[in-house]
Amino acid sequence: MQLKPQDFLVALKLVAWGEQRWTYARLAQELGISVSEAHACIKRGLQAGLLLPNRELPPQSVGAGESAVIDAQESAAIYRVTRKRVRRSALPDGDAPDDNAVRPHSHNLAEFALHGAKYAFPGVRLPLSVGVPTSHSAPAFADVFAPGSTDFVWPHPNGSVRGVGVDPLHPSVPFAAMQDAKLYEMLALFDALRVGKARERGMALERLQALIDPGAPKPVKGPMYG
Repeated sequence: MQLKPQDFLVALKLVAWGEQRWTYARLAQELGISVSEAHACIKRGLQAGLLLPNRELPPQSVGAGESAVIDAQESAAIYRVTRKRVRRSALPDGDAPDDNAVRPHSHNLAEFALHGAKYAFPGVRLPLSVGVPTSHSAPAFADVFAPGSTDFVWPHPNGSVRGVGVDPLHPSVPFAAMQDAKLYEMLALFDALRVGKARERGMALERLQALIDPGAPKPVKGPMYG
C-alpha cells in the first residue's frame, strides 16, 4: 500500500469538518474527486494509521457508472463537480450507514503532517504565474507576515495573485481550498513547510499542530536554517 497525496488531502478535510456529519458523496463533491476515489482514500488512510474507524466498514461495490466526479489524476485547471441526487427515503436509515465512517487519528496525522508529508509529497516550485495564494501568501496569514515578500500561488486561471507557482499537493487542491477556509489554511501551512523559509516553517509547525492535534504539547523550538 502506497499513500497517495489525495489520501492526505482527505484526512485534512476530515480535520476541517470536525464533528460535522459527512458522507462519501459530500466528501467527493467538496474535494473534486470521485466517490470511488473517496472510498479508496479512506481505506488507505486507515491502513496508514492516519484515520480511525468509527465502526466496521462494509465492503464497497462501485459500479462503472459511478466512476468519476472528476479524474483524480487529471491536471485540469477548472473542476466541474456533479452530484447524483439520492432521496434519503431510498436508504434504510436515511444516509446513516455512510455517515462519518471514520475520524482522523489526531496524533498520527499531526506527526505525519509536521515531519513526514513534506518528504513524501515534496514542494516543487514552478514559473511565475497567476493563481490562488498559498504558503505565507494565503489570506489566513495576511496579518502574520509583512507585505513585500515573495508570493506563492497554486497556478489557476481564476486566480487573483501573481507569484511563484507551487505544484499543489493534488490537482484538485485549488478547488477544494476555495470551498473550505479551514482546509485552505491547513493546505497553505503545509506548503509553508514545503517551500517556506525558516521563519515561515517555524510558524507553520506551530499552527498546523494546533489545528490537527490541539491537545498535543507544542513542538520544541530549535534552530532552523534556510
